[in-house]
Amino acid sequence: MIYAYVRVSTEHQSVENQRFEIDNFCSMHKLSIGRWVMETVSGAREVKYRKLGHLLNRMRKDDILICAEISRLGRNLLMIMGILNDCMSRDIRVWTIKDNFKLGNDISSKVLAFAFALSAEIERNLISQRTKEALQRKKSEGIKLGRPSGRANNKKKLSGKEHLIISLLQQEKSYSDIGKQFKVHPRTVMAFVKGLT
Repeated sequence: MIYAYVRVSTEHQSVENQRFEIDNFCSMHKLSIGRWVMETVSGAREVKYRKLGHLLNRMRKDDILICAEISRLGRNLLMIMGILNDCMSRDIRVWTIKDNFKLGNDISSKVLAFAFALSAEIERNLISQRTKEALQRKKSEGIKLGRPSGRANNKKKLSGKEHLIISLLQQEKSYSDIGKQFKVHPRTVMAFVKGLT
């Protein structure tokens, strides 16, 4: 059976790009996905606590696991190598699209998997180190890091509606009624009215 695995780290990321790549690949090679597994989880989380762990447990000899790239399996070398070793020892094939790997139980697959995972981890470490060095340099230059301090916003939710609110109050409308009309909490109306006096 062919399984497709898609992972993103946060809710703000979309699974659609990975899904599109896998669909295209399978269409070109006339392959049919038996089951899709998609999850939003950090690649650093232990495999056994991810959907990927449950998927690997159910996979059998000659099954194929397809993912967009090998880094979708895990964040570091040891994790990726553990997953690939488990798959190869059980004769489960792992295919990645961007990396163009078709990893099985042969020695060349093992060497390729190791080399790629190692280079991916080294690259992540280098990016992290460069980022830390750049931040440290900016800090030593006296540049303030972090989000800039905000200034007070004098505009209120009900700004510009003063005359209408006064008119509604003269009609003996309650703060609750006025709040519903402007889609704000009655306390917001009360505070705004107090600010008018």
